[in-house]
Amino acid sequence: MTYLTQFLALSFPDIDPVIVQLGPFAIRWYALAYISGLVIGWRIMIRFAKMPGSFISPQQADDFLVWATLGIILGGRLGYTLFYKPLYYLSNPLEIFMVWQGGMSFHGGFLGVVFAAYFFARKRGIPTLALADMLAVVAPIGLFFGRIANFINGELYGRVTDVSWAVIFPTGGPLPRHPSQLYEAALEGLVLFLVVYGLRKSNLSQKPGLLTGTFLVGYAAARGFVEMFRQPDAHLGFLIGGMTMGQLLSIPMIVIGLYLIFRTKTAPA
Repeated sequence: MTYLTQFLALSFPDIDPVIVQLGPFAIRWYALAYISGLVIGWRIMIRFAKMPGSFISPQQADDFLVWATLGIILGGRLGYTLFYKPLYYLSNPLEIFMVWQGGMSFHGGFLGVVFAAYFFARKRGIPTLALADMLAVVAPIGLFFGRIANFINGELYGRVTDVSWAVIFPTGGPLPRHPSQLYEAALEGLVLFLVVYGLRKSNLSQKPGLLTGTFLVGYAAARGFVEMFRQPDAHLGFLIGGMTMGQLLSIPMIVIGLYLIFRTKTAPA
């Protein structure tokens, strides 16, 4: 790391994490990211539901929005408390409900949506894998907005680096770091959406579970790759074999995703 590299590093953009403050009520970019992902994903599901031969009605897609929202928020928060700070929240259980202080886990939110989708599909008589495939198309949208919000908040930043696009984050010390949130927004969000959406438009999408498997493998691969540039959580550091928690939690996703993909090869067309 040279003084020149530090001098040329990009300054963190001065964006207030709070968009609007009205007394005690505040609208934050992080909340807007969740809302944007849910609303855009919901509108795409409505569009799919109106197509000929759809397994789900527009009304059912409307109803699932509430289930998905609860699954993401409850699962994301519980996942963070269990995966990342179990001892802390065991000692401070009331803080589990203080979601405005931050602390959400994608893997927890993913599990929350999985349970929500499973019970919703059973209750409404909808094919579970077909619903999962639809969700696999829209999930990267929420990931994209969520990672952009992480960048605006100056959190989950990358490791110290000397690349020309490095950023000095307000809470990351004086050294320039990888803007790993933007890497994740590009790979987990934009690229993964294009891949899964492109598959959906092909004849291969007639195989139930293929889109879900592709999403799982694609997300886990993208997350595992970017974790090599992302600063590990300070209270966890590097774990088994020098892996991070994000990489460890992505391993089951790869296994399940590959199973769903190879399962379609033996399923009838």
